[in-house]
Amino acid sequence: MASMTDQLTFTDPTTRFRTEGYPEQQQDGPGLEQDLAVRADDGRDSYRGTGRLVGRKALVTGGDSGIGRAVAIAFAREGADLVLSYLPEEQPDAEEVAAIVRAEGRTVVLAPGDLTDETYARGLVHRALEELGGLDTLALVAGKQQAVEDIADLSSAQFDETFRTNVYAMFWTIQEAVPHLPPGSSIITTSSIQAYDPSPILVDYATTKAAINTLSKALAGQLAPKGIRVNVVAPGPVWTPLQTAGGQPPEKLPEFGKQTPLGRAGQPVEMAPAYVFLASPESSYVSGETLNANGGSPTP
Repeated sequence: MASMTDQLTFTDPTTRFRTEGYPEQQQDGPGLEQDLAVRADDGRDSYRGTGRLVGRKALVTGGDSGIGRAVAIAFAREGADLVLSYLPEEQPDAEEVAAIVRAEGRTVVLAPGDLTDETYARGLVHRALEELGGLDTLALVAGKQQAVEDIADLSSAQFDETFRTNVYAMFWTIQEAVPHLPPGSSIITTSSIQAYDPSPILVDYATTKAAINTLSKALAGQLAPKGIRVNVVAPGPVWTPLQTAGGQPPEKLPEFGKQTPLGRAGQPVEMAPAYVFLASPESSYVSGETLNANGGSPTP
């Protein structure tokens, strides 16, 4: 259950969460939530549900850790049943999330696999249809981010895997889901501040995030007549295992997020309300929108 201080508590955003940066840490990919030297706030003690997604059936990719984990917890607290996608190596983190979801009385289907495998990515839709009895919400959060200082060292293999994870998997999953989504359904993809203000060390990642933004806006226009909304969340620097597993050089972590106007990195629980809003019928007139949650950095 949520504590007395939750996402609805009036607070100063500059000091709500850690401001002193993070210790240098290096995890092997894909990285585990449980092994973070400083644990991220996933919402287990700080997200209070208000019944905004009662009866909904959602697929959440990257649901074991980071932003996807916070989204899964928030969706469950809002009343949704879930299919969680994650890499097999992330099973310990996924089991933690599943326990939190089940404690809310919600159904959770654990679906480990690799999103770069088209058969697996498309199969997630059918797991939801079969085990949840339907599907009306896609929260596509999973992503690959590996910092490379010099383009000469960015391999074709990494470039390809980043695109397959971040863009192709989204395309496959959405394409498979659309024939089964009823009017009123919501598709939420995940871009980044990197789409607008790319870091020199994240060439492949930033490029995929721009592609996600554009693809989502095109789909929003195409799917609007079907009553299916498509929107995007674009986080800024958020403290997740991704950052310690090659997403950032370890020596940069003590200053991670301090460049934002709010002066700190975001926490996964701060991203979750954006996904809840875009999934909920209260955003019924919002489609083709990119909701930036980046600590105040200007975007186009």
